[in-house]
Amino acid sequence: MSNDIIQHNAPAPDNLRTYSMIVYGLYAASLVVGITLLVGVIMAYVKRGEMQGTVFYNHMQYLIKTFWVSLIGFFIGGLTLALAVGGLILIVVSVWFVYRVVAGFIKLYERKPVSAEGWF
Repeated sequence: MSNDIIQHNAPAPDNLRTYSMIVYGLYAASLVVGITLLVGVIMAYVKRGEMQGTVFYNHMQYLIKTFWVSLIGFFIGGLTLALAVGGLILIVVSVWFVYRVVAGFIKLYERKPVSAEGWF
């Protein structure tokens, strides 16, 4: 009987998938409304532990890494904006960010894992 209670309290995979899609959506929306990126990364940190052992855990790790690398890249790009290289850095980081969000969402939709350690 205690196993039934645990199973009923465990989050359903479809709920985790929907939650992950929402986080990806917040990342995508950040291209227009930047604050949604912060909301998305907070949500990724909050649910990451519950997703351990599922394909969705890798997606949360992937999104968290995307946030931090993008933040550092945009910071460096902003600092060097007065130089010609700053604009190039901002463009490269932006393209990388969009690629990661789109590629990650496609893999999530297909219920496939992503590599949180990889750069692409």
